Amino acid sequence: MAGDIKYSTTGKPHPYHIVRPSIWPLLGALAAGVLAAGAVMYMHDVEFGAFKVGLKGVFLGFVGILAIMFVWWKDVIHEAVVEKAHTPIAQIGLRYGMALFICSEVMFFVAFFWAFYDASIYAADAKQYLRTEYTGGMWPPPQMEIIKPFDLPLLMTLILLLSGCTVTWAHHCILEGKQKESIKALGITVLLGFIFLCFQVFEYAHAAFGFTEGIYPSTFFMATGFHGFHVMVGTIFLFVCWKRAQKGHFKPDSHFGFEAAAWYWHFVDVVWLFLFISIYWWGNTIGIGG
Repeated sequence: MAGDIKYSTTGKPHPYHIVRPSIWPLLGALAAGVLAAGAVMYMHDVEFGAFKVGLKGVFLGFVGILAIMFVWWKDVIHEAVVEKAHTPIAQIGLRYGMALFICSEVMFFVAFFWAFYDASIYAADAKQYLRTEYTGGMWPPPQMEIIKPFDLPLLMTLILLLSGCTVTWAHHCILEGKQKESIKALGITVLLGFIFLCFQVFEYAHAAFGFTEGIYPSTFFMATGFHGFHVMVGTIFLFVCWKRAQKGHFKPDSHFGFEAAAWYWHFVDVVWLFLFISIYWWGNTIGIGG
């Protein structure tokens, strides 16, 4: 049947999704290259005659990536909703892809946790004499005014845990065909994600230390800030799902777009629990070293 992508060019029916040729991967790679090159030139203060690159390349590459993401994912939604191309077999491949993506994200955080534990456990390492000079052989360093774990960080933890409950609520509503309830649950989840981000901005604005003031602020801001970026991405992801739910895109047997967002959000929740326990509580209250 012409136009039915469930059929191959040989006319034999199959459950696989044969992706049409697309220009978006190539343009996406070019935009990512512009972003990377722009970042390198910005960090090295590259100039071409009287023209200083500055953040222009970074901005151009970032806008290009966002534009490609929008049109590319719009095509994917069209394939899923209009063309019905995401068959149960095709969804298995999509699930594997999302699972591998989350695994790659886990490794990012492994690196940041590794840096934090290395700095905190070996605060008095004789070979790291500059570190020892900065920390005084103690963690947290005695000169640092730490963020109390059971103040704002605890509230942020409760907000994220609650958002994990509401996104699970939304998932069950979709499975049971309760569209109105799923829209409500998704809306609450997006709101909680936005509130978390507001609190994190408030925390950063009132922190008594800056990013470049030593190894303690660097490990703190890299780990929590990278997580905050993931919360922002996840909130946008869920917001798109919320708008799609309002249009009736999700069905009990076909809702991988939401499922991927829910997996990502639960990943964000779990990482925050490790951050709260490791950095805010253990790393700030034990007093390692001496």
